[in-house]
Amino acid sequence: MAKSKVLVVGGTGYIGRRIVRASLDQGHTTYVLQRSEIGLDIEKLHLLLSFKKQGAHLVQGSFSDQQSLVEAVKKVDVVICTISGVHFKSHNILMQLKLVDAIKEAGNVKRFLPSEFGMDPATMEHALAPGRETFDQKMIVRKAIEDAKIPFTYVSANCFAGYFVGGLSQLETLTPPKDKVRLYGDGNVKVVFMDEDDVATYAIKAIDDPRTLNKTLYLRPPENILSQRQLVEIWEKLSGKKLEKISIPGEDFLASMEGMDYVVQAGMGHFYHIFYEGCLTNFEIGEDGEEASDLYPEVKYTRMDEYLKIFL
Repeated sequence: MAKSKVLVVGGTGYIGRRIVRASLDQGHTTYVLQRSEIGLDIEKLHLLLSFKKQGAHLVQGSFSDQQSLVEAVKKVDVVICTISGVHFKSHNILMQLKLVDAIKEAGNVKRFLPSEFGMDPATMEHALAPGRETFDQKMIVRKAIEDAKIPFTYVSANCFAGYFVGGLSQLETLTPPKDKVRLYGDGNVKVVFMDEDDVATYAIKAIDDPRTLNKTLYLRPPENILSQRQLVEIWEKLSGKKLEKISIPGEDFLASMEGMDYVVQAGMGHFYHIFYEGCLTNFEIGEDGEEASDLYPEVKYTRMDEYLKIFL
């Protein structure tokens, strides 16, 4: 079967650049939307040009020019959107509604992967404000996709290692703490940690797979289902140094959010759901989902002991 042509929207972002590389590596004709909004952002331009050198095609388009989006979409079979949905960068999830309209108008897309790549928003109806805005907006986009009868795959990629593993899931650092580490509760709630390159690999694997059509692809490789305490122990073994462990009860964590600014509260709310409630692992994958490492056992995903070795 011929490989689908892919358009990546948000290709210069944290996950987007990895999606572009994975698409090229897996042999797909790959287009990247070059938005006029980048203006004088030289780093984004150089990244786009590096994609071109690797064989990607740059296609002009703008969210303020709907016809340009339609024309870009018409060039491909699959659209993957990775525009930012985190409060500490930019929160543009609802911009995707314009992309949904363009896909509907173009009428040729065989699969759309919207900007998800985190917790499954369908399981987060109870989420704390203000962080729940992320999930509510993702569900608005999902409804638009499904109302338009656009074929889709939603990717639930859980915790990016870059943000959650290097700093042993501390809120204020991305590198391992030197002396002491704060544990959320007893630190034994199971979490799923993913190397971001593996997220992209699995996502691209899914785009031509009929088993993932109109389903959620959950990234839960078994050896990466770890508690925060286990993550800390992996680092202690690698580094040969024991850390002082300070347990933070859930009620204290919630109380500490009061008075924080909006962005910090949003992030802390997500941490609470992940590390106290276990929202990534406290449900079984149903008929409307598939697990990535089951579908693609050939992917040699990065284990977290390997990931942490770079910090030694």
